[in-house]
Amino acid sequence: MIAPRFIPLVLKQVWRARIRSVMTITGVTIAMFLFAAVQAMQAGVEEATQQQAGDTTLVVYRKDRYCPFSSRLPQSYEQQIQRIPGVKAVVPIRIVVSNCRTSLDVVTFRGVPDDAFLDAFVPNFEFVGGSAGDWRRRSDAALIGETLATRRGLRVGDQFEAAGITVYVAGVIRSPQPQDQNVAYVHLDFLQYASGSRSGGIVTQFNVQVTDADRLDEVAAAIDGQFAPAQEPTNTSPEKAFVARAALDVIEIVGFMRWMGWGCLAAVLALVGNAVVLSVQDRIREHAIFQTLGFRGHQIASLIIAEGLVLSLSGALIGSATALAFLSRAGLAFSVDANSIAVRPSAGVFVWGLVIAATVGVVAGLVPAWQAARREIVTCFRAV
Repeated sequence: MIAPRFIPLVLKQVWRARIRSVMTITGVTIAMFLFAAVQAMQAGVEEATQQQAGDTTLVVYRKDRYCPFSSRLPQSYEQQIQRIPGVKAVVPIRIVVSNCRTSLDVVTFRGVPDDAFLDAFVPNFEFVGGSAGDWRRRSDAALIGETLATRRGLRVGDQFEAAGITVYVAGVIRSPQPQDQNVAYVHLDFLQYASGSRSGGIVTQFNVQVTDADRLDEVAAAIDGQFAPAQEPTNTSPEKAFVARAALDVIEIVGFMRWMGWGCLAAVLALVGNAVVLSVQDRIREHAIFQTLGFRGHQIASLIIAEGLVLSLSGALIGSATALAFLSRAGLAFSVDANSIAVRPSAGVFVWGLVIAATVGVVAGLVPAWQAARREIVTCFRAV
């Protein structure tokens, strides 16, 4: 550890080579911006697809169908599903999306029955603006997720159009559930007819709450067995498994991008290591003077390691903070087949970036610090 009284000396050494330091910090900033962005994407994937012990939601979809446009189930299935042992609540949902392909700007409309929505969904929401009462009073009202509101710049009282449907923003909601953050909840009967298909009595899927998380597989098998001989058979799975299956391409892309994140860290190591080596070469005689003044080898080594730490942390602080600010403001989310995977910037991503950068900065300075600490005074004075 470097003594606090030597910190001004370290900063002065960094400042003396202004151009080199600025170029190094700029490179680290860019690399850490990309690293933080990749980590935020990975956090979003994990949140949307990794099932937790307390998850109790099943999604009932049309068998052998993947896009909401092709999944059509009779709304009358609701009563039959409700009678299956282990089922706590059933919510029929009609889904209309502006784009069924993978995209960063998809609007997903979810039509739900008023009473079921107020009982099963609203208690889990935090209203950033508006209220459930405002939503219920208008047939064309929508409650939109905070991510969607941020991306589209929408506020309570605005109207917006997507997929040929125009709605009034009655509220902006914040929810711990990933699929609620990038969606517009509207009245089921409104969406069934506003979508232009006059699909009264037809829904896209059923969200089923079970009484016990341990019974998810049992209830799913019972539902699919119930409708196996029907004209519209079903495929039932836990909600996060359903999202993972639908968004497989996105998950693979984000998984590949993790390698890019590690590549960014390798670039940081190379940049900081190069800067520290050049700094040591420029100050060989200066280190000899330090030794004549009483500096020991480990103190000189500490100064060099601290210089690498300052360079890496400066770039990481700027890059990570910029990435989090940009991603928070942009409200980005990958959407595929009406399922959303939000890019999740968080304080944890920021802190993790700083810890990684600090480690890389120390590692980058170890070899030149060790060499400088072992160099004899006479050799230093003879160096050109």
